Amino acid sequence: MRGLYAIVDVSTLTRLHLSVVDVVGAVVLAHPAALQLRAKDLAPRETLHLLRVLHPICRLAGVPLFANDRVDLAALAGCEGVHVGQEDMPAATIRRIAPTLRIGVSTHTLEQARRALADRPDYIAFGPVFETHSKSRPDPVVGIEALRVVAADCPLPVVAIGGIDLERAREIGSATHLGAVIAGLLPERLESGSLAAITERARALHAALASN
Repeated sequence: MRGLYAIVDVSTLTRLHLSVVDVVGAVVLAHPAALQLRAKDLAPRETLHLLRVLHPICRLAGVPLFANDRVDLAALAGCEGVHVGQEDMPAATIRRIAPTLRIGVSTHTLEQARRALADRPDYIAFGPVFETHSKSRPDPVVGIEALRVVAADCPLPVVAIGGIDLERAREIGSATHLGAVIAGLLPERLESGSLAAITERARALHAALASN
């Protein structure tokens, strides 16, 4: 895995009156390394339905689909993986109940990153590297140098997360394997042709993040 790890946030798209299905269709045309659906405000039944709609779109493009937090929904929808946080189900437990799922784990300190490795996930995410507004209560910024330390010591792919846009993508690409992008996938102005603009942004981000 290398390049763009695209995160499609349902709450953000709903606020902007954008279709989740249309946006995912636009993003996967760029063939990112992976795509994660984040649906914090949806009921489980709605999230499962959405994952089942999105999975064939991602599979056709050859892009692995990860569900955020919900191991059960990821397995039921046939997703390739699940991404969990520090307070979610441990990776070792996920391996026992859903052995086919790939697992990503969020970490926010060097110690958390080291502890996560003991459970042998498929990748770890580390951040926020830069200030981010994608979460209402973000963790403290870790900075690019801490990211370099984690990526250099980690035998697994490390996904940088937090405040990553096209301007910062090459720097992130020089420090680690992947960069997770949420808000940076969307054009600053939404107008006719926005879906094409999303595809072009995703392509540019993927190329920049994978260039080193």
